[in-house]
Amino acid sequence: MERPGLIPDDVLQGRRPLLLRGLVAHWPLVAAGQEADSASIDYLSRFSREQTIVAFRGAPEINGRFFYNENLTGLNFERVNVSLQAALTEFRSLGGESDRSSVYVGSTAVKTIFPGMLDENELELDVPNPLVSIWMGSRARIAAHFDYPDNIAAVVAGRRRFTLFPPEQISNLYVGPVDFTPAGQVISLVDSQNPDYERFPRYREAQASALVAELEPGDALFIPSLWWHQVEGLDDFNVLVNYWWKGAAQAQGSPMDAIIHGLLALNGMPDAQKQSWRAIFEYFLFDHEAGESSHEHIPEGSRGILGPMDASTLKQLRTMLRSRLES
Repeated sequence: MERPGLIPDDVLQGRRPLLLRGLVAHWPLVAAGQEADSASIDYLSRFSREQTIVAFRGAPEINGRFFYNENLTGLNFERVNVSLQAALTEFRSLGGESDRSSVYVGSTAVKTIFPGMLDENELELDVPNPLVSIWMGSRARIAAHFDYPDNIAAVVAGRRRFTLFPPEQISNLYVGPVDFTPAGQVISLVDSQNPDYERFPRYREAQASALVAELEPGDALFIPSLWWHQVEGLDDFNVLVNYWWKGAAQAQGSPMDAIIHGLLALNGMPDAQKQSWRAIFEYFLFDHEAGESSHEHIPEGSRGILGPMDASTLKQLRTMLRSRLES
């Protein structure tokens, strides 16, 4: 690093995870957390605003694994609305007792609940409109999932273990429901601490490709878009600050919406027709080499929505989709 908190461009443009030891070790928030959990909470309280936030709370028997219930008809934890001050007070009482409930506050905008904190804990990040979120809580395990944006995750209190899988391992991770998820993203159903290889035999293949990183306070991890990652908080009190950002191409829309539309359009179709549609999808969306398009035989001015995506084309596409979905 040229100076603390500076991330080289080649890191941000990479397509593999990268551990960034000591990236935010100079932050006052990290120094407070290394002194004591109570010092970390005192520091956060300096910036806190009196408002209601959402927390996850699970019984002692979930052992910090925020997940589904046994038959996937519900969740093994509850979402509760609490005041920020009440949450910080509860964090002060966290300890290692086995009969203690798990509590977790995830993905909450730092500027909303701790205004001014980032002025003292700055990360130089030359990316468009990063969303800065904070994650706080007791020992917890969050199942493997992927995020659409690129991500810098910085550990500021406690230790965290990340287990990462390349995007192409999706078929070996046994993904759960799309329309009912614990926190908005599809997740792997495999319990990584006790894998059921009879039920999930291909998970061994995913494990063989996994990358594991254990982060100390002050360390950060770059997680490229679409990489699966499982996150474990290893200490009684853990705090993480992360930065999400989308590239220009990602800002055009969510491919998950296209998947949902695909499920609507292709569900129940005979296999032979599905295979034909697979070829059609490949042709229109993925069949290109070295920048050459499948549509170059069409005069450039006549390619319509097959051409470059400018603001006018994007508006035309959204109007077309809205009309088709409503018909």
